[in-house]
Amino acid sequence: MIPQIGFPDTIFALSSGRLPSGVAVVRLSGAQVRFVVETISTTLPEPRRAAYRQFRSQEGELLDQGLLLFFPGPHSFTGEDCAEFHLHGGIAVIDRFLRELSSFEHCRMAEPGEFTRRAFANGKMDLTIAEGLADLVSAETEGQRRLALQVASGAQRDLYMDWRRELIQGRALIEAELDFADESDVPGSVSTKVWEAMKLLSDQISRHLADGRRAAVFRDGLHVAIIGAPNAGKSSLLNMLAGRDVAIISEEAGTTRDLIEVKLDLGGIPVFLADTAGLREAEGIVERMGIERARARANSADLVLLLEDMRSPESVPLPDFDGEMWRVGNKKDLAEPHDQDGWRYLISARTGQGMDELVAAITRFAEDKAGRIGNVVPTRRRHMDLLEATVGEINEALTQEDLPLELRAENLRRASQFLGRITGDVNVEDILDVIFSQFCIGK
Repeated sequence: MIPQIGFPDTIFALSSGRLPSGVAVVRLSGAQVRFVVETISTTLPEPRRAAYRQFRSQEGELLDQGLLLFFPGPHSFTGEDCAEFHLHGGIAVIDRFLRELSSFEHCRMAEPGEFTRRAFANGKMDLTIAEGLADLVSAETEGQRRLALQVASGAQRDLYMDWRRELIQGRALIEAELDFADESDVPGSVSTKVWEAMKLLSDQISRHLADGRRAAVFRDGLHVAIIGAPNAGKSSLLNMLAGRDVAIISEEAGTTRDLIEVKLDLGGIPVFLADTAGLREAEGIVERMGIERARARANSADLVLLLEDMRSPESVPLPDFDGEMWRVGNKKDLAEPHDQDGWRYLISARTGQGMDELVAAITRFAEDKAGRIGNVVPTRRRHMDLLEATVGEINEALTQEDLPLELRAENLRRASQFLGRITGDVNVEDILDVIFSQFCIGK
């Protein structure tokens, strides 16, 4: 049985999202749950079975009627006694019910992520699972959902715990060789086999990091910038891809002064598409600022679409960028056949010609950039930083062969500590507030 940490307050929150709604779920957790449930609904229902009840205030006023579930600790989400009230989702109904809960002694509204933080404190999950749940709640694309579910299932935790056990075992064998070298049951040159295992582990973590950098596209998105001369049709292309009018279209050059960005879901990958100011020698201060922002966005983009009017392409000063660039010829519906050579893709942002081919190409580019979600991958910058530190310590121990064994063993100890900080197995108090503050209230 998992020991419960004695939190002084019982917390509650609306856990089902924005009101009004057909049904609203209010969740409670803490030592006062049994008393609150018995006061509001007369008796406790059978654990984990829904019961239809009337809910009354402490003065006997009927508040609402609906379903009630009770989850006795430690067999609950938080490890404490928990309950859920399934109410009618009216704003006034929920407001009155929450005010009633707050009238009980030691009962208060939950802070963002507080239910999950209590689950972590009570050993119901580690930090990776908690972060996976947060990502699952905020997932907007199929790729993000699958990536978050993989982490929330505990697969990432199990992998990191296996690696940490390898490090601890390797360090223990080295220290055994140091301390008991004269004992017959301690084989000689144990450390040689340890370093061979550590080399394999370092390679494995390095491949894991490489997969994580690709899979970060699923979480953070792919960034595409549309650049080109004024009146090349950049805003029309953005509107066509977005399926709605998000940018002003005009024959007047320099209409776009600032970045306009839309988010698309292409193959389960979030793609951020930015329309930018036309590149030219501008006289106005505002337009010059817009052009500088266009250059900066192109510089940081994964893919740059250089859009040109096929009938009269204008040469523009291209910004420096590390991503890939595609020349896209626009106004296919107006161009003559001899004008249609030299571009990677031909489109008409006005009629939609060639758009399906362009969208399919961007989707393939995004999928190639992201790779396929197969094995477990790191999903957060925090994980990547600690894994890089882990590999650094292992490699330091591997390469410093002239150092005493006890110092190289210390590198393995530090490596295991870095891994432990990912899952929360070592002291992580300094990051808990940051992690759980990102959760929604009621989770």
